[in-house]
Parts: sequence; C-alpha cells; structure tokens
Amino acid sequence: MPDVTSDPDLALLPFRAVRYAPSRVRSLAAVTSPPYDVIDEDSLTRFMADEPHNVVRLILPQEDYRDAAETLRSWLSSGVLTVDSQPALYVYEEAGDGVLQRGLIGALGVCDEGSRAVLPHEDVFPGPIRDRLALMSATEANLEPIFLLYEGGADSAASRTVDEIASSCTPLLETSTGDDVRHRLWAVDDPAVHAAVAEDLRGRQALIADGHHRYATYQALREQYDGPGPWDYGLALLVDSTTYPPHLGAIHRLIPGLAVSDAVRRARAAFRIEALGPDLPAALKRLAAHDDTAFLVGGEGGLFLLTDPDPAQVEKAMPDDASERWRGLDTAVLHRLVIPRLWGIDEDDTNVGIVHHDAARALEKARRRNGTAVILNPLKVPDVLAVAAHGEKVPRKSTSFGPKPRTGLVLRTFAAG
Repeated sequence: MPDVTSDPDLALLPFRAVRYAPSRVRSLAAVTSPPYDVIDEDSLTRFMADEPHNVVRLILPQEDYRDAAETLRSWLSSGVLTVDSQPALYVYEEAGDGVLQRGLIGALGVCDEGSRAVLPHEDVFPGPIRDRLALMSATEANLEPIFLLYEGGADSAASRTVDEIASSCTPLLETSTGDDVRHRLWAVDDPAVHAAVAEDLRGRQALIADGHHRYATYQALREQYDGPGPWDYGLALLVDSTTYPPHLGAIHRLIPGLAVSDAVRRARAAFRIEALGPDLPAALKRLAAHDDTAFLVGGEGGLFLLTDPDPAQVEKAMPDDASERWRGLDTAVLHRLVIPRLWGIDEDDTNVGIVHHDAARALEKARRRNGTAVILNPLKVPDVLAVAAHGEKVPRKSTSFGPKPRTGLVLRTFAAG
C-alpha cells in the first residue's frame, strides 16, 4: 500500500479480509456482536457464554490484551478464522424493518490531524484511546470497522458499485442477528473497480459517524511505527448518505450516586422544572416536543422535565470561541452547564456513564445505582454536519449514528495486508 500520511484525499483501498469460517462456528450471528462501546456487562456475559469463539473475546478480553493477541493467533492457526486469498473491497448491506443501508468496507487511509478528508465531529477522551491502542498494538489488527458517511449521489462510482453488486450478485455471506437485521457481504476483487472507486473518492470528504476513539487510535498507532506500512490504514465502512440517510439516535447519561431529588433541586437554579407522572412513553413525547434545549431526568425519585435554561448562565458556561450553533446543542448545555456547574461533577468515564438509545434501560440503571438518568433528544443531523464543517467537535458521546456495522463479519490484520 502507498504512503498516505501526506495525502489529503479520501482513500479506501482493498485488503485481504479475515473472516470466520462458517463451518467452524455455530452461526455467524452467534460469533458477532455490536461495537465494543455499546456492549454493557450483561450483554458481554451473554456473548461470552453463548459461543466460545464470539468476537467479544477479541475486542473485550477479560484479562491482558496479550490474551486477545494469542486468541487471534490461535483462531487463525486452527482455521476458525480464515484469510481471503485476494485483496478486495467489500459491499456490506444491513436490512430489516425500516432499515436498509449499504456501503463499502475497505482499508481507510489514516490522515494527519486537521485533514479535511476525514472529518471528526465529536470530542474524544484519552482513556478509551489508550485502551484501544493497547489492543491494536497487541493484536496488530483492526478488529471492527469505524463508520463513515460521505455525500456521493448519482455521479458516485463507489455508490453505483455498491448498489449494482448488492442487487445482482450472490453474497459471500449472509446472516440475521437477534435484532432482526439481515447482514450480507460481497467481495469485490476487480482491480478496475478498485481504480474507479479510488478516483471517485479523490477530493471527497467523509464524516466519522461512529468510531471517533478508534480513528484517533489509528492515528496514534501509526505514530508508533517508522516508515509506511499497514498501520497507515484502518478498517472502515463508507456509506453514501445521500442514498442511505443515516438514523441519528440519542446517547443518554447516567450519574451514579446523584439522587434525583438532589439533581432536580440543583437544576432549579437554571431551569424550569416540571414533575411528570411515571408514564415514560408520555414523558418521552413531552421531551420530543421541545425543539429548544430540554432534558428528562429520572430514577428512583420519578421523572422531571427540565426546560428553558437561563440564557445568562448558559452563555457564561460556554467556551468563548464556540459558534452559536455549538452553544445551542443540548449536549453542550449538559456538559458545560448542568454536569459541572449545577451538579458539581468533574466528568470522566467513571462518574458519568452512557446508555445508547434505550431510555428505559438508562432509568433502570439509575435506580440500581441510586443515581440520576439524563434522557436526551437526538441531535439534528444538519447541526452535526454544520459543526463539523466549521471545524468544531460536539461533546463526546453526543451522537449515535446507525445502523452500525456488525463487529466480527470482517476483520483486518497487518500480517494479511
């Protein structure tokens, strides 16, 4: 592969994928998983118990990350995992009730920070980067793809390739997961198609929809090596958002140890507070009706709607150089005003948890931990795109784009190339 450290273009190259041998596992559904950062303890326990070769043993090893590297080597040597014979790009489809997304999986050229070819839109924390760097360094592998969006449209050769192959060719593999989503994969090993895709992507931009910490890890991993090599690339799924608009969901917050009564009392200093009944669906409808900043907080002490934040306090909490669009994000208000100033919490990975999409689960966890759940509306896609285009990043864990690629269908090792 060519050196791309100084190349400003969006590059997605073919590679030799590492994949499960279907004959060696119970099913592909049984050995794959959601991305590592949406798997909670209960789900991890279930995945570990269901199938001895589930990919969580690689992406979330229970002991030292050297164990993950040894497990990967063992599965490759025993034939549980195999390496495709030819470099390819991979057309990947997710389909289900109200869901259809197609894109290309390939080896993404890792750009220098500040490049406009791959745009992050979300802040990252050093802890998760250190964690993923330890794993990727030990395994010398990209074990799950990040998720990118670009604007292709009718003139995009990459987008046409995806639809033509998915509509007319027999898939390399197919499986349905417990969420009733069907996953299909096709290998594209024609060099002429690879060249057409490369030319199409030249000069385009891609937004990181999911995997900010992993992309930052790709950048950090590249710095550990001298000279060009497979570390200049990272595994990625690239989707044309004009053809397959993404779903943008909310990521809720969990504050352990902060009783709901205390959270509400402190929030009164800056918000209008309305006590709601125990009906969560009705409360969520009330929250969704607000276009301006609003939060639903709850736990053992009931449900409360927070609205109409004090403009003066919001303004005082915001960074001086933040754009007006950034200042209006719900997550900006939450992470600049509510959590540190009203609740007096220094945020890190241990004292502010997250729950993707599921408000009921967030509330259940809050009750178990004598804490407070903060239920948010999803951010709006135009706001996220505008912030990224302005060179800013939304607060960490502000967005949950979907559908996310299934982990374990396609892996990439440095040795395979």
